[in-house]
Amino acid sequence: MAATKIDVLGIGNAIVDVLSRSDDGFLKDNELTKGSMSLIDEAQAEELYARMGAGVEISGGSAANTIAGIASFGAKGAFIGKVRDDQLGKIFAHDIRSIGVDFTTPPAASGPQTARCLVLVTPDGERTMNTFLGASQNLCAEDINEDQVAAAQILYLEGYLWDPEQAKQAFLKAAKYAHDAERQVALTLSDAFCVDRYRDEFRNLLKRDVDILFANEAEIMSLFKVSDFEDAVKLAAEECRLAILTRSEKGCVIIKGNECHEVAAISIDEVVDTTGAGDLFAAGFLYGLTQNKTLPECGHLGALAANEVISHIGARPEISLAELISSRGL
Repeated sequence: MAATKIDVLGIGNAIVDVLSRSDDGFLKDNELTKGSMSLIDEAQAEELYARMGAGVEISGGSAANTIAGIASFGAKGAFIGKVRDDQLGKIFAHDIRSIGVDFTTPPAASGPQTARCLVLVTPDGERTMNTFLGASQNLCAEDINEDQVAAAQILYLEGYLWDPEQAKQAFLKAAKYAHDAERQVALTLSDAFCVDRYRDEFRNLLKRDVDILFANEAEIMSLFKVSDFEDAVKLAAEECRLAILTRSEKGCVIIKGNECHEVAAISIDEVVDTTGAGDLFAAGFLYGLTQNKTLPECGHLGALAANEVISHIGARPEISLAELISSRGL
């Protein structure tokens, strides 16, 4: 097996987040389901944006946030995702390259605008996301470079990518290239509503294409259509090679064959914004795997990264995660 030049290669929707503080009343008035991610079209995006309060624009996207976390740990990250050659597309490309991530996907010269996610953050730190996928859904198989995939220790894919058909084909092509090169493929389920749409397809992916699964409590219970978390854990042990199940303040459960590890969350004085918590947890865990840490150590690194990102507005670290773990002797 050839040596790797990239620690983690992420493939996902290239999105610019627009974050705005809100309250439950605004969500109710606009018929938004708290804590969910809803897909909206360009017209709906413009209407909701006009009703929102002042917003902050920050480059985002689930897998892109994870790769930003990988870079913050001091590892080598790369990202594949589609933007348009517009203002938001330039912002996205600049932001991700500025933190040391390899991003070479050519922008689209025509078609829908760069994707944006309108994120409403309520006082309890919960985020409600309304996403216009725009140019990101035009990611296609031709955007996947076999040599780049083969150069990565771990290929990381986001479940949201499963919505557009041509992006789905890119997803499958990349997974094949990774396994041809004897690399590992990781998948995050992204959202319980996403799982509801593609439950059977995701379970087939677990059998055929996925080595590492990330899911939160709601997502894993939706995947297996159970109402009890312990039942979901048992099924994950049967169907997943390695499953990492996050439970917010309850920490996480890591399952690999007969192994089952529980890792505690790290206490925090105030949860400011949960946007990106799962993305950064995945970053910490995957970083640990690339450094040959034990599974509980990987879980602790994930908890540290998630803890940092929920302490402030925005889905990417505000401090160096490399310096954070160094200060803790990790």
